[in-house]
Amino acid sequence: MVMKLVLISSNKRKIEELSLLLKPEIEVEIMEFEYPELKLDDPCDISKAAAKMLAEKLKKNVLVEDSGFHIDALKGFPGIMTKFTHNRIGNEGLLKLMKGKKNRKGYYKSAIGICRPGKQPLCFLGIEEGRVANKMRGNKGWGQDPIFIPKGKKKTYGELGYPDGFHPFRANAVKLLKKYFLTT
Repeated sequence: MVMKLVLISSNKRKIEELSLLLKPEIEVEIMEFEYPELKLDDPCDISKAAAKMLAEKLKKNVLVEDSGFHIDALKGFPGIMTKFTHNRIGNEGLLKLMKGKKNRKGYYKSAIGICRPGKQPLCFLGIEEGRVANKMRGNKGWGQDPIFIPKGKKKTYGELGYPDGFHPFRANAVKLLKKYFLTT
């Protein structure tokens, strides 16, 4: 049986990516709109709260995704504030904050929250480790791609692009979601 979920987001790139990743096991209805997000430290808490609120409001099975870029030397910043930070200071600002930092470890985290009306929400977490480059490199991708070097690579995603067309951290979260639905 194919699971049906309403994917809710105002981010066209995220919608496109998640729609492709979820098929064919999960049928997706897309609703593009912004909704109030809680400002919590844990993206799973954010995505679960949003999924619960929207499932009850729409009376449908919903999926929301919250992702962020976390830098160890900055105590996890920008984290849940990735979009806000990118819009305010951009990658150049993050690189200035990282100037002189020896620890350049960072990671992307994707938290997919799903909820059925009247049920408790679930969260599926995908993580991709890497490090922050010393300067912007490449013009492929978007967001922090020009400054993020994935673990085991020497180039940024801005230089490499995504061979499969997907952000691995988001694909990892979708993989867990599909596994859950195929085994329960």
